[in-house]
This record gives sequence, C-alpha cells and structure tokens, in this order.
Amino acid sequence: MDKRHVTDQQQVLADLARQGADNRKETSMVVNAAASAAAWAVKIVSHVDHNVYSVQPVVLGEVGTLPLSVGAPAEAFNLAESFLGQGTLSAGTYALMFRVGDKNAFYAVP
Repeated sequence: MDKRHVTDQQQVLADLARQGADNRKETSMVVNAAASAAAWAVKIVSHVDHNVYSVQPVVLGEVGTLPLSVGAPAEAFNLAESFLGQGTLSAGTYALMFRVGDKNAFYAVP
C-alpha cells in the first residue's frame, strides 16, 4: 500500500471524527471479489403495511422508453419512511432495491 493511500484514509477518518458521518454525501458497499452488489431497479406496485411495499423488478431499456416489468413481485422496506407510520409512496414510483440480509430494502423519499 502506498503512503498516499494511507494518508488519504487517515484524512477521511479525521474528517469523520470532526464532522460526524451525517455530513458524508456518499454511499459505499463492500463485496467479496467473486460477488457483485445485489441491487436492481424496481417499480412500486402497491402499499402493503407501514413502510413495506410490493415491488416489481424492472429492466431499463433505451432512452425515452418505459422500463419493462420482469419477474415476480416481492415485498420490500422503504428506509426513507418511518417503521412506525404508514407509508405514502404511490404506485408507479421507481427505486433501486438492495438485499439486506434476508430482507429487501430501498430508499425512496415520498
């Protein structure tokens, strides 16, 4: 590892210590060398309960065309909404869904 990389990492840690993690405007994901990030585009089909929605995977096509629904619907949590309140996303909203443990999750602000 070169010295520049170590210094950059030390700077990131120092910034986090001073400002806190809330000021960081990035997302990162750690994956195994043989794996890939499990994320895909979905369309909200319906509201199930609280912040849980029925979502349908979609395939993105050419520019100017609507995404094509594929596969079976699944349930997913919207992390942008409270776990205690009722969700307000409308059907037809698109999001990026991730697999978190044994649950599906996405982040879409209503």
